[in-house]
Amino acid sequence: MGYEVNISIPTFSDLPALGSEISLSVYTHVREDALSLYGFLRLQDKQLFEKLISVSGIGPRMAISIMSGMPADAMVAAIKGGNVDALTRIPGIGRKTAERMILELRDKLESFGVAAAAVKVSPVQEDVISALVNLGYQHGLVEKTFARMGDTSQESFDALFRKMLGLMSK
Repeated sequence: MGYEVNISIPTFSDLPALGSEISLSVYTHVREDALSLYGFLRLQDKQLFEKLISVSGIGPRMAISIMSGMPADAMVAAIKGGNVDALTRIPGIGRKTAERMILELRDKLESFGVAAAAVKVSPVQEDVISALVNLGYQHGLVEKTFARMGDTSQESFDALFRKMLGLMSK
């Protein structure tokens, strides 16, 4: 018997080699006409997913999309910090939804730690990261490539995007 389990892009990226045994924390969403499963490698990701679907207007599919658009620790930091601009960079999230997420989740995310070593990036760098992720590059790989480049905070979007695209295609 097989089950179809929906997962986010970061979960997919962290999966072991094909044929390896894995264990997922699964959220079961029951509707009148469907039964959907959503899987997570880390329990904290499942808990964040459950918090996201508690926001009015965000269902399980949108929550998976949101979790695919931004690393969990960055999302928690953006919500706790009230950073609407960072949240609106996630595909499918508009200003109203971002504001609602902040309003409804800010106090509910106390148990979620934010990485102390989170790298600060400029708005231009965030735009380049978002553009590359939307082109299909893995978020973690894009961030690792950025880390290898050194200080790029003064570069224009075009120049930085071209450099990153060149490095990513190698």
